[in-house]
Amino acid sequence: AFNHMLGMIARVGPTDAAVLLLGESGTGKELATRALHQASPRCSGALVTLECAGLSETLFESELFGHVKGAFTGANYTRQGLAEAAHGGTLFLDEIGDIPYPLQVKLLRLIETGTYRPVGSSQVRQADFRLVCATHRNLEQMVGEGAFRQDLYYRINVFPIHLPTLAERMEDLPLLARSMLADSGGHAGKTYHLTESALALLKSHRYRGNIRELRNILSRAIVLTNTNVIDREVISQSLGAGERHGFGTPAESTELSLKEMELRYLHRLMQVHKGDRDKVAGIAGISVRSLYRKLA
Repeated sequence: AFNHMLGMIARVGPTDAAVLLLGESGTGKELATRALHQASPRCSGALVTLECAGLSETLFESELFGHVKGAFTGANYTRQGLAEAAHGGTLFLDEIGDIPYPLQVKLLRLIETGTYRPVGSSQVRQADFRLVCATHRNLEQMVGEGAFRQDLYYRINVFPIHLPTLAERMEDLPLLARSMLADSGGHAGKTYHLTESALALLKSHRYRGNIRELRNILSRAIVLTNTNVIDREVISQSLGAGERHGFGTPAESTELSLKEMELRYLHRLMQVHKGDRDKVAGIAGISVRSLYRKLA
């Protein structure tokens, strides 16, 4: 399943066709986008990402099209939009299925005409980029329910690529685990190894968060282990049992609040990865800004 996906990326990458990445959360849609960008003639341009989930109409327009000073309350300076930043490169719209219906027509206009106006400006600008979209939703079903514009759906669904879940590529788990441990251990100056029983336990787990969940489990295991060998007990704590035992002894965890547990976990990650905030934020699944706030 994974090799089929790579074959599809290799086939469409050198073209300028719009790509729609379909898959559950944690399957690696951002990595697939990076591979598409690197394989395209636009690889020397920028790869610009817009997270579409949770954006209000004003914020969506401001992020995508930019705004001029005084366009709305709080617009104290002129800001470049992501459409302009992606000019000559690739624009990645993540979770496009979460865009509210009223905003979809504005996105459609940009895709169809290649033009846009910054918020508060009367000047029409040109945008030339390769479009890659991603979603975990069933857009075809949403079209039928009237929650997603049919014309926008056909515009973005030129070349769909399915990203397999971890369950669809479970034979890859040992290789993935070794690669992730080598990456994490390299930052800590260590080489970590999984015992066969630990690997068997990982294989029996149901990964709702897919590759991202596996990475987080192994990151917790690195924090929990006292040696460079990760055994079944450590993996057990890092899975469901980890929620009972926390990151210390059972006696300690019963006296810690969730916030204290989270803070302890983040501080341990910072120690393991030698203060690399970008790395720690990625492992914890939060933004660097959120990490700063939690550690403050």
